[in-house]
Amino acid sequence: MMMTNSIPRWQRVTGWVLSGILAPVFLPSAYFKIAQPKGFIEEWSKTYPAASALPLGGIELTLFVLYLVPKTRYLGGLVMLGYLGGAVATHIHAKDGMFFVPVIVGVVAWLGLYLRDRKLRALVPLVAE
Repeated sequence: MMMTNSIPRWQRVTGWVLSGILAPVFLPSAYFKIAQPKGFIEEWSKTYPAASALPLGGIELTLFVLYLVPKTRYLGGLVMLGYLGGAVATHIHAKDGMFFVPVIVGVVAWLGLYLRDRKLRALVPLVAE
């Protein structure tokens, strides 16, 4: 039996594709902060304390996994939003003009979640019915 409020397949697929696009953003970033290959800490510590890399890498990896796991997707999305807010503030503080990058990442993340999640659509409807 098909539910009347089911999400069209193309929207679910598009939502998962958008969510998957975040992998090349979060996974390499987390990897460098956790593995700290030669030269990374020297470069990192020009703008951040060296000791902050490992915890931030762990946070990035954790929030991305939470975001992808269906049972923890909302928690992951909210933690990601907070993390990206900090990234926006950091870019603005550094006056590097790249503040729009974490904004775009956040929009892609939540659009991906919205397209693949019936409960989120019910909570935040785009059209009054």
